[in-house]
Amino acid sequence: PRVLVVGGGIAGLGAAQRLCHRAFPHLRVLEATGRAGGRIRSERKFGGVVEMGAHWIHGPSQGNPVFQLAVEYGLLGEKEMSEENQLVELGGHLDLPCVSYASSGRNVSLELVADMANLFYTLLDQAREFQHVVETPVPSVGEYIKREISRHMADWTENNETKKLKLAILNTHFNVECCVSGTHSMDLVALGPFGEYTMLPGLDCTFPGGYEGLTSNIVASLPKDILVFNKPVKTIHWNGSFREETLPGEMFPVMVECEDGDRFPAHHVILTVPLGFLKEHLDTFFQPPLPLEKAEAIRKMGFGTNNKIFLEFEEPFWEPDCKYMQVVWEGSSPLEDAAPEPKDTWVRKLIGFLVLPSFGSVYVLCGFIAGLESEFMETLSDEEVLQSLTQVLRRMTGNPQLPAPRSVLRSRWHSAPYTRGSYSYIAVGSTGDNIDLLAQPLPADSADAQLQILFAGEATHRMFYSTTHGALLSGRREADRLTSLWHTKAQPPQPEP
Repeated sequence: PRVLVVGGGIAGLGAAQRLCHRAFPHLRVLEATGRAGGRIRSERKFGGVVEMGAHWIHGPSQGNPVFQLAVEYGLLGEKEMSEENQLVELGGHLDLPCVSYASSGRNVSLELVADMANLFYTLLDQAREFQHVVETPVPSVGEYIKREISRHMADWTENNETKKLKLAILNTHFNVECCVSGTHSMDLVALGPFGEYTMLPGLDCTFPGGYEGLTSNIVASLPKDILVFNKPVKTIHWNGSFREETLPGEMFPVMVECEDGDRFPAHHVILTVPLGFLKEHLDTFFQPPLPLEKAEAIRKMGFGTNNKIFLEFEEPFWEPDCKYMQVVWEGSSPLEDAAPEPKDTWVRKLIGFLVLPSFGSVYVLCGFIAGLESEFMETLSDEEVLQSLTQVLRRMTGNPQLPAPRSVLRSRWHSAPYTRGSYSYIAVGSTGDNIDLLAQPLPADSADAQLQILFAGEATHRMFYSTTHGALLSGRREADRLTSLWHTKAQPPQPEP
């Protein structure tokens, strides 16, 4: 069979690797850009490697195929592979900051920070318990946690200023969770299915030499001419009868038309493009259009933006053992709607800065920001971003003389034409069933026209959506689906007894 994989991210590479092992000789991977890896993108910068996209292996333990491959390819250190690291259960809770700065330049009590983290994560864990409830008390995770916070506030005995500070710390946690979920607001994340997302055990870890080591190794394991770069696909024509001049007798049910006019007939297409791209091109990408309920599932599912801003410093202004600095925006509260003007206030969505392992004499902070403010940030120049963040750092440290960062580097996932955001979440109005519906091959109902378009990518994995391991597993799942189809076809019919 002729198989085309559309998209050279980890889902597409995982499918191709699986199919090559199963001896599918007529295989091509069409990648829209000039590089493989998709939302895995490591850049050599600041004398080291920084991750523009995927950052951690979430749950690096035996049940995680990304971890298994990383071990197989020798990409991790001993600590990352150690038995005890694999047994740690984090439950999706982030480490506490080593310093918490209020926006007025004072330090926030770490005891208060720990109390509020404890409250927030208790409520977040409770929000995962509604998956088997017929009707949820409120539609979204955000509304549920806010309702519970209001109840807890009745028992707060501190003075007014401390109560306000507590709310501001909780607001930072909401912003962190927006980064984790890849959403503008937790009010957009559906409460009922929230608990279906499954966390694997293991202490989240990074790749010392860059995440791209993983995709490079997969690419190296594939036959040379399989990957075709700079080949954006315009339309997938399916349920048809297409010919190719070199094979006059053969009919193909699918034909992939590229932006440059090239056409590739195929028996099967494994589509691994991001959900953000599908949302944007839904009306033109499939000919005939997708069945209504599948198109509806794509529209309803959530897909948001989470970006990183790297700042390079000549000298660190933080303590040597500091790993994460939190920013608490005073006056902010999760119980009040933020002003909709991102122009001057976009920085208030920033959750703080991770301190990256130092590259020799270079010191780098990595800020995270999600949602519409993050998308607005993409429209600014490097100079504007650098200026804004210098002001933020001077405000929070209370040091108006703090030297400006030497340089800035940032991701722009929303502007990336073949991605249009970061990753998926289950939005209010959709359920895990929408993910399964998106993952169903086409055509849905006919036994003769088997598996013309198969769907993979992180947004098609019901338990591990938004993750690299979810994407990898989805690609393998569709490769296995094709393998079993052809395995069945290859079995000679047994004579009847």
